[in-house]
Amino acid sequence: MKILIIAPSWVGDMVMAQSLFIALKQNQPDCEIDVLAPEWSQDLLARMPEVSKTFVMPLTHGEFGLKARFVLGKKLRAEKYDQAIVLPNSWKSALIPFFANIPKRTGFLGEMRYGLLNDARKLDKSVLTMTVQRFVALAAKSPLAPLQKGGDFTFPVLNVTGLQQKAVIEKFNLHLFNPILVLCAGAEFGSAKRWTETHFAELASQKMAEGWTCWLIGSEKDKSVTDEINKLTGWQCQDFAGKTNLTEAVDLLSLAHTVVSNDSGLMHVAAALDKKVIALYGSSDPKFTPPLHSNAEIVTLNLPCSPCFKRDCPLEHRQCLTDILPSQIAELIRL
Repeated sequence: MKILIIAPSWVGDMVMAQSLFIALKQNQPDCEIDVLAPEWSQDLLARMPEVSKTFVMPLTHGEFGLKARFVLGKKLRAEKYDQAIVLPNSWKSALIPFFANIPKRTGFLGEMRYGLLNDARKLDKSVLTMTVQRFVALAAKSPLAPLQKGGDFTFPVLNVTGLQQKAVIEKFNLHLFNPILVLCAGAEFGSAKRWTETHFAELASQKMAEGWTCWLIGSEKDKSVTDEINKLTGWQCQDFAGKTNLTEAVDLLSLAHTVVSNDSGLMHVAAALDKKVIALYGSSDPKFTPPLHSNAEIVTLNLPCSPCFKRDCPLEHRQCLTDILPSQIAELIRL
């Protein structure tokens, strides 16, 4: 059984997709799972043992590219897939499996995808309340398979070897004498998901005074945020933002004791690495995309205005996050 997964475009969703891969292997241990995904995700997928092969999606998020989709679909015909599972809900995301002549094309109806999907499932959001549950539900062999409220799933588990850890330690000349606190202060979706720089800095300063080492991890887009945090701590943190690729960020997170993070892709990575995660939620809903770890601490104030799911606070105060105090988070960080 050969299965092609049309993968999502966000880091957190890509991590959660591993729960689907695990479910497929549980149902059909000998199945071969290949993934069509953005280039940035290739090394992340390499840390998932369920994945056999990956293909790079040549189009950026939101790009239509009908001709490119047809060319890629035609190329994939040679793989002779038995099934495709389309995780994004857009109409265009279902085109490549259709062009590839894959006989069974599974996914939720989304943007009226009748025909493109011939194994179309109707999504009941009241039953499948979490993103990961919706992904895993697509592992069922039939759309008629009964779905239990909540939907069972296995947590993602990313593999990191000692050699991979050693490589990142040597590259960045790391000294691991003290417990490591990692702060993931970015959130690509928008500022409404970010705890303030002053709060992160106050937390970092308090824990470093107690003997912790503090790392800041993020992408190039997070550099202005991590610069401000580090400045407020007197440049005492080690700032990796914009200095690593995603694989190196994964390996650095694997060395952490505790990770404090906004609702972001790196939060999901840290949970999949079995780290102690303290997740800060404001504009987003922790019931929809929680960190998938049994010991994760979710901190949210449940204000009447949240979750609003906006990129920027429509009330221009972000109290759903600013009113979470550094002292509250510091109390949750223990050896």
